[in-house]
Amino acid sequence: QVQLVESGGGLVQPGGSLRLSCAASGFTFSLYAMSWYRQTPGKERELVATITRAGGTTNYADSVKGRFTISRDNAKKTVFLQMNSLKPEDTAVYYCNTKWGKGDYWGQGTQVTISS
Repeated sequence: QVQLVESGGGLVQPGGSLRLSCAASGFTFSLYAMSWYRQTPGKERELVATITRAGGTTNYADSVKGRFTISRDNAKKTVFLQMNSLKPEDTAVYYCNTKWGKGDYWGQGTQVTISS
């Protein structure tokens, strides 16, 4: 079955960097776009970034443009989110996602906390 496993979250000071990873299995990874979302308590899940199946096109939420970079390694079936210049408002649980057919698949999430 489809599995998405995020890693790389943690506690970082404002201005710092983190790199999130999402390891995929159970489907042909290279055929599908991948996304990162984030969610804070009491708020709806927010789309952060999306990358097309070959990695040729990426899109970002306005709030992260210029600071975050989404990338993928189709050979390793992994999608990444490089997060730089982190701000306290980036604090959230970050989720990996893919949608295809009738499926909408999510990982378990990884906590990112930005605090001094």
